[in-house]
Parts: sequence; C-alpha cells; structure tokens
Amino acid sequence: MSIVGTLLKNRRAGESGLAWNLPALAGPETLQLSSPAFADGAPIPAEHAGRRVGGREVSPPLSWSTAPDGTAELLLVIEDIDAPMGKPFVHLLAVIDRTVPSLDAGALSQAVTPGGVHPFRSTMGRGYVGPAPIGGHGPHHYVFQLFALAAPAVPDPDAPANARPRAVLAQVHGPVLARGRLTGIYQR
Repeated sequence: MSIVGTLLKNRRAGESGLAWNLPALAGPETLQLSSPAFADGAPIPAEHAGRRVGGREVSPPLSWSTAPDGTAELLLVIEDIDAPMGKPFVHLLAVIDRTVPSLDAGALSQAVTPGGVHPFRSTMGRGYVGPAPIGGHGPHHYVFQLFALAAPAVPDPDAPANARPRAVLAQVHGPVLARGRLTGIYQR
C-alpha cells in the first residue's frame, strides 16, 4: 500500500464539482449511456487503465440511446470524483456529432479518432486518459457524462484545443436536451 495514497485517503474531489452539476449542463436525464466493458457501478477492466499503472489506455466502448430532435452535438466528459484535488480530474472532454450512435474501444485515443469525434485536452494531455489512481487511495469512481446540446459546445471546435477543460466547460451554454451518465470503478 502506498504511503501517499494512505495519507490522502480522506482527500477526494467529490461529486459536487462534476460537469453534471454545472447549471449550464442541467437537463432531463433521458439518455441511456452504457458500455459492454463494464456495468454502471462495476469495475473498469485493466486494459482501459492508464499505461502508468500497467493498462493499455484504451478508451472503453460506449453506446447511448438516440439523442432527441434538435440536438446539435453531444458532449462527453469523463471525470474522477475521487482524485485528491479540489475538483474532479478530467480524463476526457470530447464533442461528438449527433449522428454517431456509439464508440468502439480505443475510439477516443489522441492519435486516431473516428469521423464526428473531436477530443479536446484533458487534465493531462489530449484525448482519453485512463484511470491511474494513487496506490492505496482506495476505489476511484470515474463518471462518464453525456450531454445532448441544442447548440454547439463551442463556436469553433479547434479554437479551445489547448484550453484547460474547465475553461471549455465554462463556455458551454444550454439548453441541454438530454443527458445520461455511467460510473465505473478502478482501484489499485
């Protein structure tokens, strides 16, 4: 067990700082978000974890119910609510074309993304950053949040490519037509 993880065991960002709780991202919870790799509340398989902890850093496959009429695009945010920080750690921020019905495993990597998927910078780099919690810190909850937006998240998707995730989220204004979430757990 890591001494650092043990010392920080009670320090956690918490759910209040999630994108889900931003007033601009409030909306009906009618999107069904799921993954064949793990069920809601279940462990995330090791292949989806960060390379630093022995994983392959392959984004998990995701699928969702049809976005409602009037959806301009989808916004996907993955955050770790148990990170020992003031706010949840952003593992991914991506804009997805409304016509994309699902993502295959690895589709959110920074090197190659399928058409209609635009990953922005996460807290550590661009594209998907797999779970890599501090050893001994206990279980970490990774919240996958999908928002169906009536207007584009940002006017020019290339402009904020190097902006910090929280700065990009601050630019997003509703209305949110639907939203859904999926939580996976990872511990080391």
